[in-house]
Amino acid sequence: MGRHILHLRFGLPAGYDAELPERLRRLLEDITPRVQMIEPDMAVLDLTGAIPYWKRDARGLTELVQLRALAHFGLHSSAGCAPNRMLAAMACALTPPGQRTVIDDSPEAITAVLRPRPVRELPGVGAKTAATLAEYGLHTVGDVADVPQSTLQRLLGARAGRALHEHAHGRDTTIVDPTPAPASLSTEHRFVRDELDPAAHRRLLLALADDLGARLRASGQIATGVTCTIRYADLSATRRSRTLPEATQHTVLLARAAYAVYDSLGLQRARVRSIALRADALGPADRATRQLTLDARDDKPLAIEAVADRARARYGHQVLYPAALAISSRPPSARHQDRGGRPEGTRGRRPA
Repeated sequence: MGRHILHLRFGLPAGYDAELPERLRRLLEDITPRVQMIEPDMAVLDLTGAIPYWKRDARGLTELVQLRALAHFGLHSSAGCAPNRMLAAMACALTPPGQRTVIDDSPEAITAVLRPRPVRELPGVGAKTAATLAEYGLHTVGDVADVPQSTLQRLLGARAGRALHEHAHGRDTTIVDPTPAPASLSTEHRFVRDELDPAAHRRLLLALADDLGARLRASGQIATGVTCTIRYADLSATRRSRTLPEATQHTVLLARAAYAVYDSLGLQRARVRSIALRADALGPADRATRQLTLDARDDKPLAIEAVADRARARYGHQVLYPAALAISSRPPSARHQDRGGRPEGTRGRRPA
């Protein structure tokens, strides 16, 4: 019997209960112990061993999971079930809420689903890589699958070319790891309408980094990395992570990392629906170290940040904010999540 991996995306309501993600995890673990929560609204399950126990096929067990989430928590979900994590995630991204897509483990079924898809839907393919491939007429997964691995390695480098060759043929060996993820903080904003302006994207990244920095400092924590998730108008998404040079809780350093991740995607006129920013692998702030610098300009934002924190603590969060956000009369509101701690409901960003 082949593997059966289920990827779920839940429609969490704004201001959801603080305990909902953990209660949702326990519900999923009643089906199979191999559950990995990727985001508060996203989970991956390995159903391989659970199928004989429940005496259902992959489609039937997927439907049971969705019905239980709906019955217990009122959550509609999109589901993709496939022989590996990559295919399951791609299937889920293309599935409307309340429905499910199941890909059989036969080579014919995998090929039929995978080959027509745009190459940018494969993991690790950002806008720059997609543009490079497009220069050589490689637009779909099928186009890439027909190219020898050695050619892809010449175009993209040895490691990236090898990974792309495997993914284009529907192969992925990533396992479902039930180990709880390290504590993290995340914040997200959904645009009122799909946003094409890169300047607006960068302003939002600054707003999200400012929010994360303030929350990290208030809770006495530091982050060792950041993850940026960008969702597009066609419901697809790109997620990229970056390890920070040193663990930090400072807005300016978090924003620099967020900009670097965004720039690495090479987005040009992309119709962005939402952006989420996550501070990863949190630790206590008293363990922070900072590399000394001879540039006094690096110290000024940190000094201003400390003053701003004191003012906000006394007069409210709307008192001070980065000047770059002042051009917007209605800064974004964000949905927050504290993984490894307590989730926070929706709360407004500071007005300019």
